[in-house]
Amino acid sequence: MANIKSQIKRNRQNERRRQANRAIRSELRTRAKNAIAAAEAGEAAQAEEAFRLAQKKIDQAVAKGVLHKRTAARQKARLAQRVSGAPPS
Repeated sequence: MANIKSQIKRNRQNERRRQANRAIRSELRTRAKNAIAAAEAGEAAQAEEAFRLAQKKIDQAVAKGVLHKRTAARQKARLAQRVSGAPPS
């Protein structure tokens, strides 16, 4: 445990941010899983809506600094492939 006051505060801030980032990443995984499940079930309309929501959450994570923009682009591309049913390249 730190003895320096500024480091104690920094530790509190880091823990709050860690929890927030963890919640955002969990939401991303849930949205992607919902989109894939809908696509595999053959529900085109639901899959399209779920994919749109997943993309939106990924973009929000980039805006908040949780994900790097290239990581987000890669995730969206892979998710689009899986939802469309195209074979991965």
